[in-house]
Amino acid sequence: MVPATQAFWALSGFGDEIDDDPAVQIAVLQALGANHIEVRSAWGTNIVDLSDDQLAALAKLLEEKGMQVSAIASPIGKVDVSLPVEHEVDRLRRAANAAKVLGARYIRIFSFYYGESVPVDSIRGAVMERMGALAAVAEEEGVVLLHENEKDIFGDVPDRVLDIIETVNSPALKVAWDAANFVQVGVKPFDEAYAKLRPHLEYLQVKDALFSNGHVVPAGEGDGDVLRTVEALKADGFTGFASLEPHLAGAHGLGGFSGPTAFGIAARAFAKVTAEAGVKTV
Repeated sequence: MVPATQAFWALSGFGDEIDDDPAVQIAVLQALGANHIEVRSAWGTNIVDLSDDQLAALAKLLEEKGMQVSAIASPIGKVDVSLPVEHEVDRLRRAANAAKVLGARYIRIFSFYYGESVPVDSIRGAVMERMGALAAVAEEEGVVLLHENEKDIFGDVPDRVLDIIETVNSPALKVAWDAANFVQVGVKPFDEAYAKLRPHLEYLQVKDALFSNGHVVPAGEGDGDVLRTVEALKADGFTGFASLEPHLAGAHGLGGFSGPTAFGIAARAFAKVTAEAGVKTV
């Protein structure tokens, strides 16, 4: 039974999980009811490496198809923390340029890898320096950074995600919630992360996973507390983006991949969750 009150969220998705061709990405997302796309790559090239001509062509295609961009899914911060600060600052400026060309407000980022033999506490200062520098660029460029809780980076567990947000203390740095990634590092997303991070939660990445083996599964079919999270977000008045990132068919060089069929399975699974919670995606 659908709850009496209904919330409306904007549905998006990682286009390159569908196909390298942005025309195919757009067609599949629109067939699934999405009016937004999250851009990580186009024509097999990462968003920060697209030429000006490629960005212009992508912007023209999106405009022709009536598709808007929910976020730039950049690789910023998905590098070793030992690299110079300027390495990611320069790439962020390219991502910010892409955001302007494509009309996006948000840029997804990460908080740095570190070697297996390196104690995580020992890199905190270096991480905060880099995250602060990135947030300063974001403020200057008029964009908002979304930190994703990726496994094997500094901000993989709730306490360190919160540490980053509170230490940097910038209006241009918010949280992108990824339940599957929490599961894969042994965190119960709703019970152990939601209350801590909800004040900073700006964007929902739709992905689920199993504690037993870490495998990614459609939303609502794993241990990521997706339904409880959606219900709580609705109750809290969340009205942002929900972006499908299914990862159902393994990975390619630019990140997770699903293909059109598996992407459709993921979309329908999330639609079942949102219908039960009384959320309509548009």
